[in-house]
Amino acid sequence: MKIFISADMEGVTGTTLWEECRQDHPTYAQYAKQMSNEVLAACEGAIAAGATEIVVRDAHNTGTNIDLSILPECVSVIRNWSGHPYSMVDGIDTTFDAAMFIGYHAPAGNSDNPLAHTMTGNAKAIKLNGEYASEFMLYSYAAALEGVPTVFVSGDDYLCKSAQQLHPNLKSVAVKKGNGASTISISQKKAVDEIRKTAKIALSQDLSTAKIKLPKSFVLEIEYKEHTYAKRKSFYPGIAQINSHTLQFKTSDYFEVLRVVAFIL
Repeated sequence: MKIFISADMEGVTGTTLWEECRQDHPTYAQYAKQMSNEVLAACEGAIAAGATEIVVRDAHNTGTNIDLSILPECVSVIRNWSGHPYSMVDGIDTTFDAAMFIGYHAPAGNSDNPLAHTMTGNAKAIKLNGEYASEFMLYSYAAALEGVPTVFVSGDDYLCKSAQQLHPNLKSVAVKKGNGASTISISQKKAVDEIRKTAKIALSQDLSTAKIKLPKSFVLEIEYKEHTYAKRKSFYPGIAQINSHTLQFKTSDYFEVLRVVAFIL
């Protein structure tokens, strides 16, 4: 069994301040360690379920956060960014049996995590077919485009609940809740134990039943914080500016959604 894991940091246990997720801040190291431990737990759960090959995409900021030295021998890690529109799942293809997501978080436009955002900080909100689009939505759909089922996610409570609506066979571990600028997190050890256990359960199911069908068409709306930024990005081919701050893009090809996100956010 071949498994793909994408890992972010704003949904890792305990992260609450933007500074904690930046490599130039003194508190970053402890949360990079927790990110690494949560990835390790997911790998251990996958191996217990029968995985023999695991590819991890370090998908936070510089893409160079995970401690490779603690990972099992069957794990390879993709670091930094190639520029491919698959972005946070760059490297996934039809050879994988399942995908898992670690440390994911609520989307831009949501107030259930003080670190809520989608990709960059340029957007006030991003909607796909009328729903707030999280990074999990964007890139679990990318996995589905390759025929790979998404079976597990960990992160904040809102993300885990909303993700269930996208992938009915999804298993999740909510490690924290947001309340304004604050968070309430479970213990880091408990988070690691729950991720390990639940990842094994997620991968022990009939994976063929976890596959989803993508919508036949897509309407992407990006509301920018700055109207000047919206104007500048409005010249992307096929984009319509529907008001001073908002751009809209329509397509029946989901890859084109990902290409737009890659170029105008």
